[in-house]
Amino acid sequence: MIDEGEGKYGRQSKAMTDLISTMNRTDLINLQKVTSILDTYGWLGSDKVGVKGNSTLFLVIQHGDLPVQEKYLPMMRDAVKAGNARGADLALLEDRIALRQGKKQIYGSQVQTDLTTGKYFIAPIEDEPNVNKRMASVGLEPLEDYVRRWNIEYKIPLK
Repeated sequence: MIDEGEGKYGRQSKAMTDLISTMNRTDLINLQKVTSILDTYGWLGSDKVGVKGNSTLFLVIQHGDLPVQEKYLPMMRDAVKAGNARGADLALLEDRIALRQGKKQIYGSQVQTDLTTGKYFIAPIEDEPNVNKRMASVGLEPLEDYVRRWNIEYKIPLK
């Protein structure tokens, strides 16, 4: 949605400002609802809330601020162990938290934008030569394939 808006209206346009403002209000409402559910019932699996509902729990926490992400990370780890959340989603959350804490990401899932050029790049990765092994272990595709959707050409560096 953001990419489409930027392409159609421009990054600094009033339409983009309005879109981002609407998204931020909606995100806040969704965060309040999801954290209330998690605090009351714990992480609900697809068997209880369906695949979309389970994905929504993850996405709302993934897009929350760092304290929210850190609060629910242990709950999501337990949910993955219990089969109530996807390991691939946990990997994305782990990476986002690591970057926000000033560390390198583990799975290479987080792509950032160069504010000058507008081009995407992969945020720094810990032990990059072995990233595809870690990605495969949680059900993610190889990094070279994953980043193509952002038009990033990538080759894993040699050890």
